[in-house]
Amino acid sequence: MASIKDVAARAGVSVATVSRVLNSHPSVSPDARARVLAAVDALGYRPNAVARSLRTDQTRTLGLVISDVLNPYFTELARSVEEEARALGYSVIIGNADERPELQDHHVRTLLDRRIDGLLVSPTDGGSPLMLEAARAGTPMVFVDRWIPGVDVPVVRADGRGAIRDLVAHLHGLGHRRLAIIAGPAATTTGSERVAAFRDALREHHLPLPDAHIGQGDFQADSGRRATERFLALPEPPDVVFAADNLMALGALDAIRARGLRVPHDIGLAAFDDIPWFVHTDPPITAIAQPTGELGRAAVRALVDRIEGRTPEPVTLPARLVVRRSCGEAAPDGSAPDRTSRSRP
Repeated sequence: MASIKDVAARAGVSVATVSRVLNSHPSVSPDARARVLAAVDALGYRPNAVARSLRTDQTRTLGLVISDVLNPYFTELARSVEEEARALGYSVIIGNADERPELQDHHVRTLLDRRIDGLLVSPTDGGSPLMLEAARAGTPMVFVDRWIPGVDVPVVRADGRGAIRDLVAHLHGLGHRRLAIIAGPAATTTGSERVAAFRDALREHHLPLPDAHIGQGDFQADSGRRATERFLALPEPPDVVFAADNLMALGALDAIRARGLRVPHDIGLAAFDDIPWFVHTDPPITAIAQPTGELGRAAVRALVDRIEGRTPEPVTLPARLVVRRSCGEAAPDGSAPDRTSRSRP
């Protein structure tokens, strides 16, 4: 019985290219596609998932453990992972950790017991012994979006520091001087990194970040609501609240509206992790967008490299600032910004 490697050798292409052709992936050139299909016909190759698993000890299945399936960012990430995996001839089993370390480890353990070929994880915290044990055991694994320091696993992530610097410069240019942040959990790399980047960017403009302007969140809407309620109760509330993820931004928006206040007339709002909903809020929310689809696809390619014995390089892609109208920006027609004038020294 001909194998996929036989087809690749006869067609003069890689095994990955054969998988893409068999799964109708559009990225393959017409010439390569024609050679692969000719080799398939000549060799009489027929994919058989069960026989292949028994013969090669591979299931052609990947595991994906994401932090929160209700977060639109992770929903989009999971979709891009599934699409790229399918194009390469793999299926994906998804586990939702719901931002809970114990649930994350449950999914990881279950996926490993089911003999998946490789594992993609966006860790909920940095202290999972199970993740360290799996990495040391040689499990093909890639961290996506978040990572665990000290664990020797390739990381595919976005770097938001430049975009956060751009955001702070943008807010400073609009005249805002009192800026606050709703931070994610300090135990996650994205939570601690975004606070540090925000603090550094404020320092560049000689702006302080007092403790009262740091709200501790957990990447969930309720925590964004509670942190914003505390900000609004201050004798001098911040000019702008920057939420370190999209769900906390929606919670912040709820808290502002519950007080009868308006964005950006009474207080500005910005978010990390742009989502399609933000263009439909009133006003549309200024946000930092990550290249989510690219991250998911790159993570799958890196994992397949590990499964096939290659050493993938870490991937870091830039995030970007998307300016809308939630911080007092001018309207598209050039009319004056919808905010109270806030002159600062």
